[in-house]
Amino acid sequence: MSESKKPTLMIIDGHSLAFRAFYALPVASFQTRDGQHTNAIHGFLSMLLLLLRNENPTHLAVAFDISRYSFRTREYPEYKGTRGETPSEFIGQIPLLQEALAAMNITTITKEDYEADDILATMSVRGVAEGYDVLVVSGDRDSIQLVNENVTLLYPSSQGVSALTRYDPARVRERYGIDPAQYPDVAALVGETSDNLIGISKVGEKTAVKWLGLYGSLDGILEHADEIKGVVGNNLREQKENAIRNRRLNRLVTDVELPVEISDLERAPINDQAVREIFSRLEFKSLLDRVLKLEGGDATAGAATIVVEEKPAAPQAPAAQDLLDEELEAWIKRAVAANPVGLGLTVEVLDGTVIGFGLASATETINLPWQPGRTDYAPFEAWLASDSPKIMHGAKFQLKAVRQSGLPFDGLFSDTLVAGWLLRPGGPDKTLADLVTRYLGETLPVHDANQLVPDETTVAGVPMQAWYTLRVAAAVDELFDDGSRHVLLDIEMPTLLALVDMELAGVAVSHAELSELSTQLGERSAALAASAYAEIGREVNLGSPKQLQEVLFDQLGMPKTRANKTGFSTDAGALADLQASNPHPFLDLLLQHRDATKLRQIVETLDKAIDSTGRIHTNYVQIGTATGRISSTDPNLQNIPVRTEEGRRIRAAFHAGEGTESLLTADYSQIEMRIMAHLSEDAGLIEAFNAGEDLHRFVGSRIFGVPPEDVTPVMRGKVKAMSYGLAYGLSAFGLSKQLRIPTAEAKQLMTDYFARFGAVRDYLRNVVEQAKVDGYTETIFGRRRPFPELHSTNRVLRDNAERAALNAPIQGSAADIMKIAMNRIASDISEKDLQSRMLLQVHDELIFEVAPGEWDVLRDVVTHRMSTAAELLVPLDVQVGRGRNWDEAAH
Repeated sequence: MSESKKPTLMIIDGHSLAFRAFYALPVASFQTRDGQHTNAIHGFLSMLLLLLRNENPTHLAVAFDISRYSFRTREYPEYKGTRGETPSEFIGQIPLLQEALAAMNITTITKEDYEADDILATMSVRGVAEGYDVLVVSGDRDSIQLVNENVTLLYPSSQGVSALTRYDPARVRERYGIDPAQYPDVAALVGETSDNLIGISKVGEKTAVKWLGLYGSLDGILEHADEIKGVVGNNLREQKENAIRNRRLNRLVTDVELPVEISDLERAPINDQAVREIFSRLEFKSLLDRVLKLEGGDATAGAATIVVEEKPAAPQAPAAQDLLDEELEAWIKRAVAANPVGLGLTVEVLDGTVIGFGLASATETINLPWQPGRTDYAPFEAWLASDSPKIMHGAKFQLKAVRQSGLPFDGLFSDTLVAGWLLRPGGPDKTLADLVTRYLGETLPVHDANQLVPDETTVAGVPMQAWYTLRVAAAVDELFDDGSRHVLLDIEMPTLLALVDMELAGVAVSHAELSELSTQLGERSAALAASAYAEIGREVNLGSPKQLQEVLFDQLGMPKTRANKTGFSTDAGALADLQASNPHPFLDLLLQHRDATKLRQIVETLDKAIDSTGRIHTNYVQIGTATGRISSTDPNLQNIPVRTEEGRRIRAAFHAGEGTESLLTADYSQIEMRIMAHLSEDAGLIEAFNAGEDLHRFVGSRIFGVPPEDVTPVMRGKVKAMSYGLAYGLSAFGLSKQLRIPTAEAKQLMTDYFARFGAVRDYLRNVVEQAKVDGYTETIFGRRRPFPELHSTNRVLRDNAERAALNAPIQGSAADIMKIAMNRIASDISEKDLQSRMLLQVHDELIFEVAPGEWDVLRDVVTHRMSTAAELLVPLDVQVGRGRNWDEAAH
């Protein structure tokens, strides 16, 4: 280091950056095999490495808070009182982060009774006095007051330090119109929500800055408070103690006694063995490579540097060729022969139609801009329509465009989006870039270096994407077991093609009926609101939790519900419990008003989604759940109530389209309980289903010791709630709340159930224990769901995982059965050349549009395929309905 260059001290607010990392990175993606969450650690270390590379400080320390309590909370107990509980997934990450920093020979500093900000303030003052340039890294705006000619604040954005703002005095003046030392005065006047420091009412940043420009400081403003006119002047005079208190609390301490000197913070070589040990426990392979390349200390000062052999450079995508006619045909034949498992294919889409294709083999890529009708594209169209295997990423969206462009297609072999989801069904990997990073350890190149995501809007990018898709597919396939591979190729890929057809078909919906229902629901909502106002003698915002809390707990004096961040809960569950225990007319009207308002929102959303042909085209999300269930969005057609009159009226608006004769609905009866009977092999449940008995009446007679005909509706309801609840890990306490019975009665009910259906108890116990051994659960067909949280040291995470593991094989098997049935039905419809169409999949129900004269054959196909989709120890019962609309076709 040259004598003319000053040393640089970097001091980092550890908790500030760790929390930003925690919220920037998905929790589910960063978890060790034993269930320890690591996203905050991974994000922090990634930020740190970037900072060290960009800033190259000579001295470094990280400050941490010890707790939320300090001299500030002693003075003002409400300080930071509005902050919620620390997320359970964050707990435990800070000690591990500190251990990782220690292994990297980076000093961490804490001080009882003080915050990390005070440590930063003290170190920055010391650093300047000792001749250092100081870099303060913090996401707390209180640190702005530390900025001066020798101190720069590096303030990270919500994305981390990759987009940080450098606050020097000029930047502070540009942003706030004040000197850095004046920032605490602004914050004192305005208040700080995050710290629960209430400012002066109606005084915002602009007003505070204006006053500082006139009077110089908070003290000066208060001295001239009588000169400030209007409402804000009155507020200032009446609430000045708020500002005085805030200024006292937001002033950072600059003379904290610390256990280290700045000279102790000089960067040193990392402890190679310790780094490898902690990073191994944290399962940070790529980060380990980056850390091991980090230089320890200053190179010119003779600090040691660890030299690590560079990894081979990542392979580059082959330059795209432009081929047509015979050249294109010859390339396809050669590439297909060399790649029997398929070629990569990416479709360029604009406004729902195809404008280009990218093809890739292992060693070559082809760029094919698309213009319909050109004869020189014939070899490609022939390949596209053939059963030659094709590998894509996000195929559903692309294939819809292919169909809408009038192009034939066949031969979808794999979709890496779906394949990646099958490996990590709870993970966040949704883009090709995600999968390239995870499974190839590379970075998907971007078309424009200034863009954060790959350019997928120009034809030039699609051959490269096809090439990476092909490579990801091979990497993912190596990780598949036979069962998962079967689920991908034999269940999910045919399902994807069926969903393409269903989304393009859409379903006919009556605008007139929805519009009329919306008007009636609006009138009903208004009438209920008026009646509710009359009960309390005033109008309030029935959608405002704060105003409802005041009405319920202050005005009406009702018992408090569970506490939350804003006081006490006013959600639907809490209010339903409150109405059950302390009924009141206002509460009844409020709950009815909520139902009417929610239904109207559903109706209006559906109405807006009707296109010019009178149909709604939902988007089915194949990878949206961890269990394998298909979900529906834009709009959601799976959230329409079934049992209410208004819900039935909504369904009545869904009707058979022009040129068709009716709708056919087919629904699995009690499919999850049938799967429970099969998996548990419980003789009693199997007997009930095989005999065609009413399951809940049969079980009720066994539990309550009465003949089936003497099982009352109340008895049957209790048994039904318990039977389904057991599959979801329902506890006796949960059952008691659901049925509104004493916990002791619920516990006895469960005891009696297991006494008569012991195989169910044994199965539920064993499925969790086996998942702890295997690390995953498995459906009848081999779909796996990993559960690393089963070994978590966090009890909440572990309990949640156990409940989810109980149900995963049951719900996942139900999803598989439905998909298999859909695929076989779609195949039969095609083979029989039927004009009828499968339109909707809603949980355990399928809805079809029946072409004239095809009712009998379609009913037989649907019934046969659904009832034989799986070989269980009990029959799969299918109920079929017929009608001109969805409600009329109910069964």
